[in-house]
Amino acid sequence: MRVLITGVTGFVGSHMVEFALAKGTEIFGACRWRSNTENIEALRGRLQLVEADLRDQTSVQEMIAKSRPDWIFHLAGQSQVMTSWHAPAETLQTNVIGQVHLLEAIRQRGAPFPRVLVVGSSEEYGLVSEAELPVKEEHQLQPLSPYAVSKVAQDLLAYQYFRSYGIPCFRARAFNHDGPRRGEVFVTSAFAKQIAEIELGRREPMMLVGNLKARRDYTDVRDIVRGYWLLLEKGTPGEVYNLCSGQSHAIQEILDFFLASSTVRNIEVREDPARLRPSDLPNLYGSPARINAATGWKAEISFEQMLKDVLDYWRERVRSTPR
Repeated sequence: MRVLITGVTGFVGSHMVEFALAKGTEIFGACRWRSNTENIEALRGRLQLVEADLRDQTSVQEMIAKSRPDWIFHLAGQSQVMTSWHAPAETLQTNVIGQVHLLEAIRQRGAPFPRVLVVGSSEEYGLVSEAELPVKEEHQLQPLSPYAVSKVAQDLLAYQYFRSYGIPCFRARAFNHDGPRRGEVFVTSAFAKQIAEIELGRREPMMLVGNLKARRDYTDVRDIVRGYWLLLEKGTPGEVYNLCSGQSHAIQEILDFFLASSTVRNIEVREDPARLRPSDLPNLYGSPARINAATGWKAEISFEQMLKDVLDYWRERVRSTPR
């Protein structure tokens, strides 16, 4: 089977490669020419990289013609909520128009169509009251950031192309997921990197933090990519599925875990206004009942193990980085 993974050099893309390789598939990884390939460097001999820019229709058409995929995991895009506040137009251009180019390239190539996983986000739900938790797939979408708006558009485009043209699109709404290789702009890695630098004496024993009260549903990325695979294998085309653990954890819990795990004591914690969002939701967690019923998937790696692996990753990364 031929599998195409867009955004292959990214955090989730690199874990998707590892999972797909274990399945014995032929893998094509799409990336831009200037992409940092560090996350997949050890795997480069086991997949075929295809240079492509999703914002260029011709480039996307050539990518589909070269890879001729049976399955597509569409993971490329602008994935940072904070960045979307500063670059809303670029976020929409990359995520929405990029997906239009992908779906159009598939449609124009003609049947038989590949199975396509389109990755949305729990951010699509936006305003959810405590009484409405755990949030289910039927909940009204009320996005609170440009990033969330872009994911709603991607989600609905997948549904539209399934209904209009019969392209078997599967819609995943992934809640927060983390693990080794997560970028430092995300909260767990931001904390872990600071701890690693403090332990090596590369920064003062002080951590900068944002909103510690927010609660989110965390799942290990290795569970997430397993869920993505199962959706293309056993899911229903056109349907949408939450991928989540079904419980929430406060950002304060993440900070407490890292502080307790550190070899340095008495680390000062200071709020950084730059790390606060213009709008934020106090609590969000989802119901994984639909994907569990369809595929048997559920989160297996514990919250604590995920955080330990993130911290170990950053300790090694900081240690091996020259000052």
